Amino acid sequence: MKNFSLIIKLNLICSAIFSVLCLYMHLDISAVAFPLSAGFTVLLYFASYIELVKNKSVRHLNSVRRVFQYEPFVFITAFVIQRSGKFGFPAAFDFLCAFAWIVILVLSLLAQYFLAEKRIASLDSGWAEFLKANPYKKPKGIKRVAVEILEWVDALFQAVFTIMLLNIFIFQLYEIPSESMVPTFLIKDRVVVFKSLAGPKFPLSNAGFPYLQKYKRGDIVVFRNPHYGSDRENEVKTFFSQFIYMCSLTLLKTNTDEHGEIKADPLVKRVTAIPGEQIYMLDGTLYSRTKESQEFKPVEQDASWAAWNLNPLSSKIKSKIQTIPLSESQAESTLKIEEQRRTLDLNSAKIECEKLSKEFARYTRPKENSSKSIEEIFSVRDLFVYNLFSNINNETISLLTVNGGADWVDSFLNSWHRENDISSQVGSDEYMESTFRLNVMAKLLFGRILVRNASLLSAEIPVSKWQSDSVRAEYLKAAQELCLYILEMDLRNLPVFPANDANGNAQYIPENCYFMMGDNRYNSLDMRHSYEQTLVSISPMDSMSVTYYTSIAPQYVNRSRMLGKACFRFWPLNRVGIPKSGLTD
Repeated sequence: MKNFSLIIKLNLICSAIFSVLCLYMHLDISAVAFPLSAGFTVLLYFASYIELVKNKSVRHLNSVRRVFQYEPFVFITAFVIQRSGKFGFPAAFDFLCAFAWIVILVLSLLAQYFLAEKRIASLDSGWAEFLKANPYKKPKGIKRVAVEILEWVDALFQAVFTIMLLNIFIFQLYEIPSESMVPTFLIKDRVVVFKSLAGPKFPLSNAGFPYLQKYKRGDIVVFRNPHYGSDRENEVKTFFSQFIYMCSLTLLKTNTDEHGEIKADPLVKRVTAIPGEQIYMLDGTLYSRTKESQEFKPVEQDASWAAWNLNPLSSKIKSKIQTIPLSESQAESTLKIEEQRRTLDLNSAKIECEKLSKEFARYTRPKENSSKSIEEIFSVRDLFVYNLFSNINNETISLLTVNGGADWVDSFLNSWHRENDISSQVGSDEYMESTFRLNVMAKLLFGRILVRNASLLSAEIPVSKWQSDSVRAEYLKAAQELCLYILEMDLRNLPVFPANDANGNAQYIPENCYFMMGDNRYNSLDMRHSYEQTLVSISPMDSMSVTYYTSIAPQYVNRSRMLGKACFRFWPLNRVGIPKSGLTD
């Protein structure tokens, strides 16, 4: 009885301290935390100390047990409410409140342990006699119905709070929302994410448990999306939406953005680069180097889960995939373009570009009274690779007749080699070299089509009959394939990351940070991309480069945003188990 009384007293002291801490508040929802915690502390005082310790009465034993059962739930609720306001709290204050709650949880569990039916009689002989003389009897009639209803409500509330605690500290259920991890995960797959070793934090605070989880390349990780802000309003909304999501067993999703769309948060991706690495990706192959090994080498592991072409997958798996990003012919075209780029002879391309510009100049017939200027014909937007080729018929006619058209064509076709030493572009930075070559390929095709169009005009062949010209048709087909490749090349390639500093010194992924990508590389908005597209030059080494829209903005993810590893798939039942790596699943 002495030990039990001590537990009761310590529990009351900690509850009072926690309530006092809740006085740190502002005039918003956080103000509710103090009356909630203080009110429950008063209830706890009468139910435990007055009833059990002072009066030594067990007349209301079941009610007292309920009070202790709800104690950690009420105080974690107060913790969350206090941090749901507009203002945050110092980290030290969060840790103090978190520590107080942990002590309350332990003391509450100890109190429930002593108050269990098997042990309560051993605490006090008077209690034993009273319980023996007054055994519990189930009520009858309407009273019984009311009691049953209350017990169901009680069970529901306890289940909800238990789920909340489990979700915060132990595990989280997650439903795969997209096909970014195909074929490892399909849409509607449900996985369990164990959080205990990943340094789970108390809600809306920086207080949490130590990081024990070690991540390695290939781990499938669930993490908070760094693309979304970490402001307090967003964090509060995300917490409560995740709570509803968990309580509904992943059925209800309420975490929406300003447009009412469901946020892609959290994300599930694979660790593809670890601290101390610098990476780039070219033609679907991931390369990595470290401070210890300065040479970029292919990451062989990545090929075992990176799914570029889904067509070779089994028909059983393909039937469950909603979107195949690339057809077999598109995949073949992609490989063809990459081979053409690698084998392109830059010196021969230089000679051909010079020749094409001279040929075009012979066809030009500028009009002295032309109202158009070269700037009107070719704005920055007109150099967008799609516009460049889709408007080429009108561009040909305009360039042939406008003053300065031949000069512009000469500058456009040859700026890449007149501004750069070709030999310096070979072998230094493979990614930059690849974009340099793609830009040259686009200019070569533009020049070929331009000159062919000019020759057809010179031969007085009407534009309506140009489609029947086999040479022109071949050039246009090649241009279409190249255009489609450039528009999607960011899904297959990645510049050096982290980028070298201004002096060219290599930078590396910091400690406790990781780079994530989806397995389905052509259908994954991951840490390679931002949510906005920007019109940029294909090759920054060319002042008149062809342009394209890119969303490339790589970023790493700090360990603090990682919720844990996706360790087990529990749905669908025919695919239950530990997820294997990528293409072998």
